[in-house]
Amino acid sequence: MRTENQLSVAADLLALLGDTATEPRQDEQLDALTLAVAADLPVLLWGEPGIGKTAGLTQLAADLDLPLTTVIASVHEPSDFAGLPVVGDDPAVQGVPMAPPDWAVRLVRQGKGLLFLDELSTAPPAVQAALLRLVLERRVGALTLPRGVRIVAAANPRASAADGWELSPPLANRFVHLQWTHDTDVVVRGLGGVWPAAILPRLDPARLAESVAYARRAVQAFLTVRPTLVHRLPTGEGQRGGAWPSPRSWEMALRLVAFGTAAGSSREVLSMLVRGTVGDGPGLELLASLDRLDLPDPETMLADPEHATLPERGDLRQAVLDGVVSAVRTRPTRERWDAAWTLLARAVETGAPDLVVVPATTLAALRREEWDVPALIDRLAGTVALSRRAVAA
Repeated sequence: MRTENQLSVAADLLALLGDTATEPRQDEQLDALTLAVAADLPVLLWGEPGIGKTAGLTQLAADLDLPLTTVIASVHEPSDFAGLPVVGDDPAVQGVPMAPPDWAVRLVRQGKGLLFLDELSTAPPAVQAALLRLVLERRVGALTLPRGVRIVAAANPRASAADGWELSPPLANRFVHLQWTHDTDVVVRGLGGVWPAAILPRLDPARLAESVAYARRAVQAFLTVRPTLVHRLPTGEGQRGGAWPSPRSWEMALRLVAFGTAAGSSREVLSMLVRGTVGDGPGLELLASLDRLDLPDPETMLADPEHATLPERGDLRQAVLDGVVSAVRTRPTRERWDAAWTLLARAVETGAPDLVVVPATTLAALRREEWDVPALIDRLAGTVALSRRAVAA
């Protein structure tokens, strides 16, 4: 009796230790995770053992009111995901159905849930192959998981995983890869009983159509300029197990840009997601191109160079000036050439002169013999020459 009483007291103490609260708190990696979950994309959290990936997913499920189903991928057989064959009365006529596991049946009955595939990097290749249909098509045996089910996985880097395997390229290319790291302040406050709350992004209904159009235009314009990035399988085995560009992952990136735009997400959050979908290099290039989508039209600036607004940021200003010179090259006239010089002069007066060196040199080469040299070129000549010498030094 005494032992039972002590165990009851111990249970009460454990319950108190597990009784924690949440609070709204700026957490970029949590914001990125919730945005990907809202976009209904499979997410793979990469992180060292013991940093709270599993605990974070448990908290996420509770905050989003989703039943949590945890499946340890490494301890299952391929048939646990592909389904077990069940012989019926007349297999020659009816066929042999593939029976799903009990956890899949529960998810279908619930109609919603968070499916957490843990220890993904310790799953052998045969199990990874069986997971392909689950992650992409939501098929488990003969069952299709309902749309209310979200899929999140976790993995340790191969160097710190027990009997770890590299992720196969087909499986890796189906996930949004997020690097999960611990924040000391978050951990300290969490151990005190208060963790950050996982809150789904607030999508603006009035911006949905605009966000989709913006995302499509952004990805289409970028891949038109960089067609070699439509599909690029990395050469290194380790890189193939991460994020890399393919038509599938670009479609995922497009969806994330649309959701991020509709939610007004920060550039840091969008950067984590896009880079986690198509890789660091292509992702950063796409993000840079997003800035250029909002740049003023070169034709509008050439029509009224005296009142045109130049961006403050150096890289965007450079892009605008390059666009103006390119527009003049496409349709060269004396009026457009003069207008471009007016814009370059204003750029020198209001910003770093070295940004004008390349466009000024290119614009000068477009001059035709019958065109007089504008007087303001004399104002630019000294600045451009000085900037060119500074760059050469």
